[in-house]
Amino acid sequence: MCGRYAASRRPEDLVDIFGIEMGVPPARAEPGREPEETLAPDWNVAPTKEVWAVLERPLKDAESRRPVRQLRVLKWGLVPSWAKSPEGAARMINARAETLDEKPSFKRAFASRRCILPADGYYEWVTGAGERDLEVEGKKKRPRKQPYFVTPADGSVFAMAGLYEFWRDRTLPDAHPSAWWVTCSVITTEAETGPLGVAPAEGPRSLADIHPRMPLMLTEDRWDAWLDPARTDPEELRGLLAPPPGGLMRAYPVATAVSNVRNNGPELLEELEGPEIATLF
Repeated sequence: MCGRYAASRRPEDLVDIFGIEMGVPPARAEPGREPEETLAPDWNVAPTKEVWAVLERPLKDAESRRPVRQLRVLKWGLVPSWAKSPEGAARMINARAETLDEKPSFKRAFASRRCILPADGYYEWVTGAGERDLEVEGKKKRPRKQPYFVTPADGSVFAMAGLYEFWRDRTLPDAHPSAWWVTCSVITTEAETGPLGVAPAEGPRSLADIHPRMPLMLTEDRWDAWLDPARTDPEELRGLLAPPPGGLMRAYPVATAVSNVRNNGPELLEELEGPEIATLF
């Protein structure tokens, strides 16, 4: 967790929502790909895909070193700057809030390279009670799971706290368009145990009923402080990891089609009348 989310807002909408001053080229421009090309809406964002990120840093080669709020395209799956290869990126899609200032992979990024990953919401899977019993008994290795979509109850953007990092591919010359990777990770925290803002008619009453972890959502009043690269005091930064107020989210069951990463479209967000796979809460 978080292993899949939806991000369908247009870049021009994100510019307005976050007060973006400037956008820049994608994280890893492929040969022949124009920098102006933008990401299409994605209702099934999976690890290693390119995603929108909001961050603040000085513009390259600019006279002023003032941090500028930018909308950038990063690759989901953080590759530490010291990594010998990017092969482990798919395993670094999440960073636990409780240990950010301890883990070598995240410590430096937490200090000065924080970002916001805009989303509509995220998906999480719940194993049915009967399926869990079969798994425990060793009679079934791959139990069926019911996906739920978790999103702000008021329809606002789900601003996930994230970290980003730069990685240099030393096998390529400096001028090569793929010489630099810019990658990111979603910060997770303990899931809320209080009641959902809007709960489904049948199923979970809280986010913790769905999964013990959730992405750290930043309310709008915390965006500026989180993105400010000048904030480097460890104690102050830890304070920014406080969970949002409870009761802001809703969750509802969606079709199991989302479990296949090849499926993508707004129909994945359609609310079902009830779970396709029976679950017990």
